[in-house]
Amino acid sequence: MALKIGLLGLGTVGTGTAQILLDSQGRHPLLQEIEIHRVGVRSPDKPRSVQLPDGVITTDLEAIVTDPTVDIVVELLGGLEPARSLILKAIVGGKHVVTANKAVIARYGDEIYTAANKAGVYVLLEAAVGGGIPVIQPLKQSLGVNRIHAITGIINGTTNYILTRMQTEKGEFADILADAQQLGYAEADPTADIDGLDAADKIAILASLAFGGRIKLQDIYCEGIRKVSATDIAYAEKLGFTIKLLARASRYEPAADNTPEALQVRVHPTLVPQTHPLASISGVYNAIFVEGEPIGQVMFYGRGAGAGPTASAVVSDILNIAGVLKTKEAGTQKSVQSKIQNPKSKIDTLHPLLSCSHQHYCAIAPMNELVTRFYARFLTQDRPGVIGKLGTCFGNHSVSLESIVQTGLQGELAEIVVVTHDVREGNFRQALDEINSLDAIDSIPSILRVL
Repeated sequence: MALKIGLLGLGTVGTGTAQILLDSQGRHPLLQEIEIHRVGVRSPDKPRSVQLPDGVITTDLEAIVTDPTVDIVVELLGGLEPARSLILKAIVGGKHVVTANKAVIARYGDEIYTAANKAGVYVLLEAAVGGGIPVIQPLKQSLGVNRIHAITGIINGTTNYILTRMQTEKGEFADILADAQQLGYAEADPTADIDGLDAADKIAILASLAFGGRIKLQDIYCEGIRKVSATDIAYAEKLGFTIKLLARASRYEPAADNTPEALQVRVHPTLVPQTHPLASISGVYNAIFVEGEPIGQVMFYGRGAGAGPTASAVVSDILNIAGVLKTKEAGTQKSVQSKIQNPKSKIDTLHPLLSCSHQHYCAIAPMNELVTRFYARFLTQDRPGVIGKLGTCFGNHSVSLESIVQTGLQGELAEIVVVTHDVREGNFRQALDEINSLDAIDSIPSILRVL
């Protein structure tokens, strides 16, 4: 008997998912045993680029998640509601869920996975991070034997596209953003992308998997790319860096023995050394760089969005669930018809490498404890002794400088660029407070962290 799919949403990704399921030739043979049973849409008369059987499309989304014949609900609506409520209703009804909805998982993952574990069903989300890049299952399975030290990603294609064009065309942020919106690479309201909110949702999911604990989204430090200027991109290039919006989660191990281990989880524009693998990721492409023991370093790279890549990840999750259900059915040696109470859906024991079982929340260290390098650009009065005063202020707060150079003039103001050695962020901020009190300082246009 075919495994029945209830598909919620027939937009770009929903259409791509349906096309794969309807055209199984040359793909995994198990796909031939999967049937699109119902498809929920908001506008039934809208022209579609995929041909579905008559009677499959409906506007009654709730009827799909409560339909006793549906085995897997595939949620591709996006947004928080009604997606969250429909996912929870599907779980209560004993249905497995596949979703590409990073926002719902990042905010309500604890509620959703608690319900799923209680109901004995899977919630899989490979498509929620990195489009078609296989990273969720590798973190659960292939890399599960490693002690992950850090996971760093370029996981928002819009911001990477904008920063790439700013670098290659020497353009300013606002101009490139406006052009990206006209070309369809940026949304009409680009807030979630350019302010780092989308990347924060995704790093919350990756950090949860990598470090075995739930992440509170509000604990993630988030800074977008609005303040990145063409000037900073040019200076970064001269210094041997490229600027990327990075999402990073890493272990924070303080010196005090009695302080429990915590994580640092953050999203912000970062100067990346041009020799680092992430520096070469351009345009709308995504990459996730994982560091662990004993594996060392490994990077996942590919298209982070789009119908084909994201649908590939969605269907891979459907295939995983289908494989588990088929194995269970073969193991019991009973016909589907003889099973009772949603037999194909509920699993007696969830596979530990597919399910999500961690319950605790990870402790997140404050940003002032972060140890990193910094880049800062100062505009000062063009007078003797200013660089010396900057050096003194930094020294007063244990900030060691890798380089400090006066690069030129902007009108009557001198432009001074500083790159530090590794320093505690709290010390660096204290030094900046003292520097800001100097009469010779006009402004500090840019402060960026260095990978």
